[in-house]
Amino acid sequence: MEKVFEKPVSIDEKHFSYCAGCTHGIIHRLIAESIDELGIRERTVGVSPVGCAVFAYEFFNFDCVGAAHGRAPAVATGIKRSRPDCIVFTYQGDGDLAAIGTAEIVHAATRGEKITVIFVNNAIYGMTGGQMAPTTLIGQYSETTPYGRKAELHGFPIKVSEMLSTLEGAQFIQRVTVMNPASVIKAKQAIKKAFKNQVDGKGFNLVEILSTCPSCWGMAPLKALDWLKENMIPVFPLGVYKDRDAGEAAGAKAEE
Repeated sequence: MEKVFEKPVSIDEKHFSYCAGCTHGIIHRLIAESIDELGIRERTVGVSPVGCAVFAYEFFNFDCVGAAHGRAPAVATGIKRSRPDCIVFTYQGDGDLAAIGTAEIVHAATRGEKITVIFVNNAIYGMTGGQMAPTTLIGQYSETTPYGRKAELHGFPIKVSEMLSTLEGAQFIQRVTVMNPASVIKAKQAIKKAFKNQVDGKGFNLVEILSTCPSCWGMAPLKALDWLKENMIPVFPLGVYKDRDAGEAAGAKAEE
């Protein structure tokens, strides 16, 4: 009998420890499938800092390094520059990449570091219990904004893909989501392209993935997916924000 479906080799046997309805597991699988298909598992190094994915090294079947909070791009830069034959990626949440790690990601992008960044944006600090993150929406409730985020008190959400796509060193920037099968397919294409660009010596590559956090949002998983579609996508439009190969400028190909 022909086998039509199997677990990626780049995923380990250990069960995920993520909350029910969280999309980290889907994203991990898309990364693993892309690495398998590109045949780069033996030379891939993942870097995960503090956040819900701090234990990502337990779920991937290739080399991984832990980094201090927000410092994954700096660690990835060191690995890539000392071992340019390796395929290096960071796996970061919004609380990590867009807050304490803002300087690291901006300067890695503007230097054009030949790394791949997987940025998971769920608009809240998940690991520490649901505090306001840099990407929390205006009006969104969190543990530290019990009356909703207010622009006059807390500022506006940071739009990472739009910001980084203005930098000369960025090669490829795309925002996707994994809220339904069609969007999962698009997310896989973006992730694979971000890795393929690095294989071809092109950098810096970032894929932002809009994700859900049912536990900290206080919603059932299906309702969280609906909330993402209705509330997050209007603020963070999906699409390609930069692709040097296609000659596209920032925001030139946002989907909706």
